[in-house]
Amino acid sequence: MVGCSCPVCRSDDPRDKRTRASLMLNYNGRTVLIDTSTDLRTQMLREQVRHIDAVLFTHSHADHVNGIDDLRGFYFLHKEIIPCFGSKGTLETLQSGFSYIFNEHAGSGYTPLLAPHEVRTPFELFGQTVIPVPLLHGKMLSFGYRVGNVAYLTDCSSIPPESQELLQNLDVLIIDGLRWTEHPFHFNISGAIVAARQLKASRTVLTHLTHEVAYSEGNRLPQGVEYAFDGMEFDL
Repeated sequence: MVGCSCPVCRSDDPRDKRTRASLMLNYNGRTVLIDTSTDLRTQMLREQVRHIDAVLFTHSHADHVNGIDDLRGFYFLHKEIIPCFGSKGTLETLQSGFSYIFNEHAGSGYTPLLAPHEVRTPFELFGQTVIPVPLLHGKMLSFGYRVGNVAYLTDCSSIPPESQELLQNLDVLIIDGLRWTEHPFHFNISGAIVAARQLKASRTVLTHLTHEVAYSEGNRLPQGVEYAFDGMEFDL
C-alpha cells in the first residue's frame, strides 16, 4: 500500500508482495489472460510470458484494466490482433477510455490491437467452454469465469442464485476475499468462506487480499481454504 509501513507492507515474506489481481490460463497451446491489471507489465516479465491469445475482462475498474496498454508489446511481436471478451458495459467503458487500442484513427499510424466480443452466455474459446458468471460487485455487475472445473470470481460481494448453479462441482474456486473486516463491494474473508461452503468446491483460494492480511496467518482459515500469492500455479 502506497505510503504504508504496516507489518504486512514491511514483511520479508515474498508471498506478502502483492501486485493487482489477475489470472492466466494455459491450455491447448494457448494463453488466455483474465483482466489486464495495472501491474500487467511486471507480471508478464516475471512469468516470462511470450504470447497472449485472448483476454477475458471481469469488469472495468482501473486496477483490473489499466495495464491494457502493455498488450501492445505482444502485438508488436506477433502482429496479431488479440480478441477480448466481456459484458457490454465493460467493453463500452474500455472502448471509450482506450479508443486508440480498439480503433485506427485517421493519420495516427496506430492499428487496432484488440477486437472486442460481447458475451452473455457460455462460448467456445480454443477448444474449451468458457462460462461467464454474473456477480454483484456492490451494486454493479461483474463477471466471474468458469473454465472446466476452475472458477475465478474476483471483485464480488454476492453470487446470485442463478450464478451459483453455474459453479457446482468445482475442483478449484478462486474467490474475492479482501480482508477480515467488512467491505461494501467485496466479500470479506468470512463471507468468501461462507460462499465457498455453499458451492462445495474441493479447494478454495482467496484472492484480491489487502495489506490487512498476512500470508503467515493462513492457519486462521478452515481446511480446504488458503490464501493466494503472486505467481501461484495450479495444474488441472
